[in-house]
Amino acid sequence: MVSRFLLPLILWLALTGLAGAQGDTKLRILHDHGNPVVSEMVELTIRGEYDLTVSLEEMIFPNSPDYDWIQIARDDWHKERVNGRLLQIFERKVAVFPSRDGPVRIGPVTHRLTYVSGDGKRAVAEVTAPAVTLNVKPFPGEYRPLSARKLVLTDELSASPGQLKQNEVLTRRVTIEAEGTLAHYLPPRPDLRQPWMISFTAPEQRETVMTDQGPLARVVWEWQLRPHTGEPAILPGTGFPWFDTANRRIEIAPLDPIPFGFAGFGSNFGAVDEAGAGNGVISAAVLLASFLGGLLLLLWRRAPMQRRLLLMRLRRHLPSPHARGMREAARRNDLASLRAAAERHLHWLGLPARGFSELDRQLYAASPPPGFDPLAWLAAFRKMARSRHE
Repeated sequence: MVSRFLLPLILWLALTGLAGAQGDTKLRILHDHGNPVVSEMVELTIRGEYDLTVSLEEMIFPNSPDYDWIQIARDDWHKERVNGRLLQIFERKVAVFPSRDGPVRIGPVTHRLTYVSGDGKRAVAEVTAPAVTLNVKPFPGEYRPLSARKLVLTDELSASPGQLKQNEVLTRRVTIEAEGTLAHYLPPRPDLRQPWMISFTAPEQRETVMTDQGPLARVVWEWQLRPHTGEPAILPGTGFPWFDTANRRIEIAPLDPIPFGFAGFGSNFGAVDEAGAGNGVISAAVLLASFLGGLLLLLWRRAPMQRRLLLMRLRRHLPSPHARGMREAARRNDLASLRAAAERHLHWLGLPARGFSELDRQLYAASPPPGFDPLAWLAAFRKMARSRHE
């Protein structure tokens, strides 16, 4: 009878002795972010609590096609009293950027420790933190995902673009800096080529810089531009949508259109021939032809705009092809589909994507306010769209 209980007792004493030699260990993945969108930075703290004298360590953080990640601060080792016991604390800050919506699993994370055992020898232990799951929301609208705490676009011109001198080259330098994201999330370089302009493009500069506030993404584009035909024109602008993680809404970083051409277009850039009385007549004819050509070009370019305005005016009297999708999404309380259908409705009306602040708070706020009624929001949204379209 004694031998029946002797073996379990010996095993228990051996296991408790091993645990005492290795010490108590705990590793966790901590985060306090709710409702992140695709590409938004989620800061994780990997915290270890060790009753060990650690001499070497190696952490294995898993890669995944579902997210990008980067360490954003130096490891912090310090002593801390936990439940009355003085433990060795380890903390590592990691930023994760989800690349898809839905549940995104991060981990498990393993920390391999080399420590000094009770008999003064070195031993190795592996401590594993269980995986955590982020519930990632789709990126608002049908845009290329780009989320940041702050984004600044700077557009620098070497000269007045509409008053260029003959043979003068305009240098345009555009810089985008975004806090809380990585460089490859910044937009691709826009194409500025036009048939009436000669352009040379400098190599792109794109980098991620670590700061005390986290990653800072930067991209620099530079072009050398010169009029080809000399006619006055407008270099079209563009916009870069991005999700403002501080205010939880889509913003547009505009690259403004600029007038482009020679100063005094139509005058004679060459030397004046005082002996040639007929040169004045020729210059006047060139000026008149240039004026008429520019007028015809202006009218030709305005025709599509007039046709578009007419089409927009007709559409206010027609049922929207996206009305049913908006109603069904609101009845299902599918807020992501409701937003996508509402944005398509504004595009069909020729209106900018605005008026989503209340809906976006429900979708992307960490603690959405209660009492949201999708059908009531849709009714107010459609009324707003009609008033802006009139």
